[in-house]
Formats: sequence, structure tokens, C-alpha cells
Amino acid sequence: MLTKLSVNLNKVALIRNSRDGNTPSPVLFGAISLKAGAAGLTVHPRPDERHIRASDVPALARLVKTWPGREFNIEGNPFMNLMDHIRESRPHQATFVPDSEEQKTSDHGFDLRKDGERLLPLIEECKRLGVRVSLFMDPVAEDMALAKALGADRIELYTEAYAASCGTTRKENELARYAEAALAAHEAGLGVNAGHDLSLVNLEELLVSCRYISEVSIGHALISEALEYGMTETVGRYNGICLRASERIALAA
Repeated sequence: MLTKLSVNLNKVALIRNSRDGNTPSPVLFGAISLKAGAAGLTVHPRPDERHIRASDVPALARLVKTWPGREFNIEGNPFMNLMDHIRESRPHQATFVPDSEEQKTSDHGFDLRKDGERLLPLIEECKRLGVRVSLFMDPVAEDMALAKALGADRIELYTEAYAASCGTTRKENELARYAEAALAAHEAGLGVNAGHDLSLVNLEELLVSCRYISEVSIGHALISEALEYGMTETVGRYNGICLRASERIALAA
């Protein structure tokens, strides 16, 4: 399996918002990313518009439509403002994330035993709109069947725990947890995405260990690395990692 890269443009928008005007433009950097080979673009339009603004979403949706075969992923809390964006823009994928306005960034996955009943009608609405649904989840293998039962198409593994373990003695245990969760999701009939704190340094090992990851959404590290290498070069490096990981998986099969 060749994992696809979706470039998260939140941090481009965050820099833009620090001054008046529209520089750097999320649409421009989205176009650069697609031209460089990114499989798609991701945005997380929070209600406070701390980075992606409501006006960015339709503009980026239009951009992606000019690139056949590429995908637009809108992520966020479906109990806040996310559904309005989905109804208007009809992205290829909606990633439901249980974040709050107080959080600096997403920091946990869904508790489907608590939130499943509320999520069900929103998942069903997305499916009627023709939008694929991914649920942001912690790497807990036994919870993957719950996501499938709600009608989700995919889950996105919240990978901060793995990223934080790199360079420590915890890394192998964390990789095992993520591999078990990815396998459980795959066996339940779910697609597997991953994201949070992934980088050029730590991505390949995760992909090789988990085997079934269809897509990674990467923003903070990618934009930081682009300051050093440039956006085009950075996207190319990520695609190279995805290709190398798929070759290693095939050789090990």
C-alpha cells in the first residue's frame, strides 16, 4: 500500500493571520503542494478562526476541484462548526475530531461509548452528502469495531504518543500499540489514516510498523521543515518516505 500525503495548511494560515492581508496565502501554498505531488489538502477551520478562516474553505475546495484525483479533507468538531463547512463544500473526506475551542491543538481521540449516539446522525448525514467519514481515534484496538458499527469509513490514529516516544525506550511499545490498532481497524473493514506530530524523521517507521495506513495528514512539522527545504522539496521528501515505506512492506511480505 502506498500511503498518500495530505498537506495540512493550518500553519500557513496562522502565519497569514499574524498580519493584515493574505500573505502567505493558504490557496497559493495549497497549489504549490498539489503541484509538488501531494495527494490532497487538509484544513481544520476552528470557530475562532485562529488559522483557517471560513472564507478559506470554499476557496481551497475550488482549488482541489481543478486537480482531478486529489482530495480535500475538512477536519474539526462536528458538534461545533464543522457540519456547515461540509454541507457547503462537500469535501471528499470529513474527519471528526473531539477538540474544544480551549485546546491549542487536538489532543485525544473520541470516546465512542460516550459520543457514539450523538455522532451517528452526523455520520449518516455525511454519507448522504457523498462525503467519506473518518473518526479521530486513540490507538485502542478494541474501539475500532465501535467506529465501524457507527458507519465510519475510516479512522485517523492520533499519533502524538508515538511521536513523543521517539528517542526513548517507550518507542517499541508505542509502535506495537499503533500496529495493533491499525490491524484491528483494517480487520473491521475500516480505512486507516494517521496524523499528529508526524515528521520527516519519524514517519517511515510508523508506516512500516502499521502497514495499513492509507493517508497521513501532516501540517505543523511539514510547514516547519518547508522553512528549511522549501515547500516543493519538503512535499517530495514526504512522498519519497511513503514510497520507501511501501517498498519495505512489500519486501517483508
